[in-house]
Amino acid sequence: MNAHTGHLPKGKPIEIWFQDEARIGHKNGIVRQWARRGTRPRQPADQRYENAWLFGAICPARGKAAGLALPFIGTASMQLHIEEISRCVVRGAHAVVLLDRAGWHTTDKLKLPRNISLIFLPSRAPELNPVENVWQFLRANWLSNTVFDGIDHIIDAACSAWNKLAALPDTIRSIGLRKWAHTGQYL
Repeated sequence: MNAHTGHLPKGKPIEIWFQDEARIGHKNGIVRQWARRGTRPRQPADQRYENAWLFGAICPARGKAAGLALPFIGTASMQLHIEEISRCVVRGAHAVVLLDRAGWHTTDKLKLPRNISLIFLPSRAPELNPVENVWQFLRANWLSNTVFDGIDHIIDAACSAWNKLAALPDTIRSIGLRKWAHTGQYL
């Protein structure tokens, strides 16, 4: 068995978490907005390239979210995020985290907490990870059509958007539940 997946402890409740990262920054997306027919509303655009990374994980069955906004991406940032997810797992439970095969996910340099196992999703299959839909939701509701002042503003906006989502457990459930992953889960 892969060192990342370890083993599932017997007799412990299992939580299913999904994890991913998104780049948030100056090259921010533009989303549709309401406007009077026949008009073209102005939308801000930024030509700079500064960005931060929003590491996010959701446990749809519990309506919980664990996230970090960081100015860097790689093994060290993934380690911080795995530790954050670990703190959000119910005491006495074990989390199975489904994630893609980014290099910082698959490295042997990650030190997994005892309450976490990783399962890697198939390559080139983002549709299997509901956190991809979380990014769409955050951008559509709180992050698009914005010109950021700098890295601190980017990180503050990413944290604010994530915290707003974390306060909406029903939205997390709605976006994240996948029947194939939660059959038999406590809901």
